[in-house]
Formats: sequence, structure tokens, C-alpha cells
Amino acid sequence: MQRLKLLGTTTLALLTAVTPVLAQVTEIGAPEGQVNIVAWAGYIERGETDKAFDWVTKFEAASGCKVNVKTANTSDEMVALMNEGGFDLVTASGDASLRLIAGDRVQPINIDLIPSWKTVDERLQNAPWHTVDGVHYGVPYMWGPNVLMYNTEVFKEAPTSWNVVFEEMTLPDGKSNKGRVQAYDGPIHIADAAQYLMFHKPELKITSPYELNEEQYKAALDLLRVQRTLTSRYWHDAFIQMDDFKNEGVVASGSWPFQVNLLKADGQPVASTIPQEGATGWADTTMMHVDSANPNCSYHWMEHSLASNLQSDLSVWFGANPSVPAACTDGRGMQTAEGCTTNGMDDFEKIRFWTTPVSNCSQGEGACVPYYRWVSDYIGVIGGR
Repeated sequence: MQRLKLLGTTTLALLTAVTPVLAQVTEIGAPEGQVNIVAWAGYIERGETDKAFDWVTKFEAASGCKVNVKTANTSDEMVALMNEGGFDLVTASGDASLRLIAGDRVQPINIDLIPSWKTVDERLQNAPWHTVDGVHYGVPYMWGPNVLMYNTEVFKEAPTSWNVVFEEMTLPDGKSNKGRVQAYDGPIHIADAAQYLMFHKPELKITSPYELNEEQYKAALDLLRVQRTLTSRYWHDAFIQMDDFKNEGVVASGSWPFQVNLLKADGQPVASTIPQEGATGWADTTMMHVDSANPNCSYHWMEHSLASNLQSDLSVWFGANPSVPAACTDGRGMQTAEGCTTNGMDDFEKIRFWTTPVSNCSQGEGACVPYYRWVSDYIGVIGGR
């Protein structure tokens, strides 16, 4: 585990360049009867949460592959589950995907066996979080920003800055934000602090929230220590966060569009915004375990995952952007061009997508703090150190 955490993308590219990597599956055979998927909450729906959102039932009937889902709440949990084995696919974000590749936990994908690959957004087809030395290790699934969710009864107008969750202050209702805000329970949240500092402390000269030298990294941790004094909870379960907004007096937090949409549908006084400092975000990729027991069903699912109606409906359900642009406009699902624009389809270049921090970065060889330090230090911050 330590080895793959330390392995940088440069080293990874060199290794794959020396040893040609080929997809293990050259043709799709008879379906095995099931496919086991590790996924983010809300990503694979069969109509149990809302009958209108079901992209599993018809797939199972058509393919003969029963879909079994294990929900994971953080990228680190996804990596741990894939290390343990027993799963076929994972919907990995960029802060997990390169670790999975470096750790030999996922296998190259034969895109010739996925007819709908040609419909994938060109901005995602060769994205560096799933493509190494021209080899594809997954199929793009969905992407979007990490938004600031807020209570509209407390904030009559949308907050213009992330400072409402990073610095102690009196909110528009005349009460302190202390104990009324949350932060994400994952080391990648350090990047949110770094992005905030990029805007407010330009003298630190941060150019990427994922490439931090020792001084920049220390500044981010110091900001997070301030945030710790304000937070009522470090959230990782989307549904618990929703309950906290409904019943526990939480009024502002970084969140996903998924929670915002469900709370609004439930009539709760919430909305979301991307403040002036911008946003980090995620671009998720369906990746296949190197020892998948159900490779044929896995390929059937990866092809299905690009179906325009799935991409369209998931985009509406999660408040995110489809990896297939046609899903915004072709009418096969619920999404519309206006809906995709609302979800940020045109903001791709403005989002700083999650990626795994490595020591060899644009600042120089060994110049940046690698991810294993992010993990241990963020645990320390949460623990009051």
C-alpha cells in the first residue's frame, strides 16, 4: 500500500512505457450472471429511492447480469475495497484512479468492445486520471463540481465566498457559524483549503491545489485547523449530511449536487453556489478490477453506462454532467440543454478536478507533498493536532 501511495504519475508512465500493457478481454463471451460494483451514493439507481430513476432493472433483464452495488463514501474507501477484491467495477474519482492503476488493481479497457466509446466527450476520452501512456483504464461516467450548499432561510442571498465554512464569522441571521457548518471527511479536502488560499493569499504562489510545497501545504493545514473549531461534523455519508441540514441546524457546507437536489425535492430551504474562489470537482471513471470474476457482465455494464438515457437521467438525478454530451439534447432521457448548462457543462475548464497528489510535480522533483502525507495529516487535523 505504501508503495502505490508513493508512486508518482511520472514513474507510472515510465513503467507502462517499458512494458506494453494490453487489455485482458479481447472479446465478450456469455454473461456470468452478475456484476459487483463499488459506487458513489446515488450513482446506480433501480427505482428504490425514486421510481422515476431506474437504469438497472431493464439492463438486468436485457443482459442477464444482476447488478450488486456496494456504496462507498470516500475515494480512500473505494481504494481499500478494490485492494480487498471481490468486486468487478468501481466508479473512481481522480484522486483514486491513478492509485488503482499504480497498484495494479484495475486492468486496461478494450475500447473496441465498447461501441458507445465514440460518443464520449472528447475532453474526457484521454483524460490523465484514467489514461496512462495512451492506455485507457476505464470508461468516463459523470463529472461535476463540489458546491457550497447553504440554508436559504439563513442566507437570503447566495454566499459569495467559501469563508463561511473556513473562518469564524457572524452569519446573516445574526448568529455565529460555529457549530453550524461541516467539512468533507476525506484528505482530498486539503485541496479545497488550498484553492481558497490561492484566491486570498496569492503570495503563497499556489498554482494547483493538488501540487503543494511544504510552505503552501502548511498554510492549508493551518486553515483547516481553524475550520475544525467551526465544524459540527466531518461528513462522508451523503444521507447523514442531508439529515444534518434538515434536523441538526447545519446551514453551510461543501457538498455534492446530489444532496442539494434531494433536499430541494423534499421541500427543504437549501440551494447551492460556486463562490468567487471557484471549486474543486470530480470526474468519475468506471474501472474494472484486474481480477474481475465477471468480465463479460462488466463490459456489458460499461457499454450500458454510456447509454444516453442513463447518462441523461443520472445527470438530472445527481445534478452532474454526463460524459456523453448528446445526453443533454437528444431527448432519450430527462435532461435538457438548459439543465446541463445549469449543472456546469460549460464550466469544465474552471473546475480543478480531483487528482492524486504526488511528490514529483510541476514545482520540481520531490518538491510537493505526496498523498500519503495528506492522509495522515488530515487525520491529525480532525483529531485536533
